[in-house]
Amino acid sequence: MATNQSQEAWSDFWALNSKGNSGGIGNSGGGCLPQRWAAIENAQQQVWFGFIDGLPSGARLLDLATGDGRVLMWMLVKRPDLKLTGVDLAPKLPSPPRGTEVHAGIAMENLPFDDNHFDAVTSQFGFEYGDTQLVADEIARVLKPGGKVGLIVHRGDGPILEHNRKRRNELLWALKEKAVARKVKSALKAGSRGIDRAEKLAGKVAQQGADKFGEQSPAWEIPEAIRRSCMMGRRAGPESITETIGIIEGHAKNELGRIKSLAGACATADARKKITSAFAVHDLSLLGTDALCEPSGREFADFITLG
Repeated sequence: MATNQSQEAWSDFWALNSKGNSGGIGNSGGGCLPQRWAAIENAQQQVWFGFIDGLPSGARLLDLATGDGRVLMWMLVKRPDLKLTGVDLAPKLPSPPRGTEVHAGIAMENLPFDDNHFDAVTSQFGFEYGDTQLVADEIARVLKPGGKVGLIVHRGDGPILEHNRKRRNELLWALKEKAVARKVKSALKAGSRGIDRAEKLAGKVAQQGADKFGEQSPAWEIPEAIRRSCMMGRRAGPESITETIGIIEGHAKNELGRIKSLAGACATADARKKITSAFAVHDLSLLGTDALCEPSGREFADFITLG
């Protein structure tokens, strides 16, 4: 994910997440990892607690693709002695957890740190978004001799990709099949009288989306947000409403881009032999692979350790 479009998409994602939003178009629990899956986050925390238990006092740790710094936050609670640093490709990130150091706009393939600087390098759903060999090369370079690597990576057969593919279908239904944004903007060109028509059109699509996919789905969220924009923007006028609809479209298109990158990341993570080979050239061997499961027992990720 080294393009400007990807950077913008992930900045948008973390901006929506920074105050508890789960990354959808509204506040419905969408995004890459829905908030309602508290058990999944608990499983991740336990993995990281076990990983840092073996680190020496005052160890330096680097977290790749750190996002909102939640992994660093969990580690800090368990081990306040650790010196925690995070990097992320997104140029804009939420404020990092107090006591940590986070750098935005940093590619994993080109880390701004000296050789042999960190005792451990970690990544949660981040490593597989980069170039496997180049990221492994950089990890090996900044890692001290005897250091450890911990990676939580996606699984293509897991519920996270499944959930996001469902959201993709619902987003495309609203944006492409129903073309609600385009049709509403066209209706608004009729001036003040067009606002009534635009609001009714968006409301009709919102009801269809709720009936077909359920309320709180993107198929409902997008047209409903557009309907409310029409309703609340009467005083400001059609031009202002059109601008707001453009923002809604932008968030939706960014989510489609993130889902596409998620699917690619899953494919990269599933090519496990390629990952281990990338580290093996630096004498970093696979120490273990543990499956992370949701309460149903379904595996949603793997935890890979190397050293």
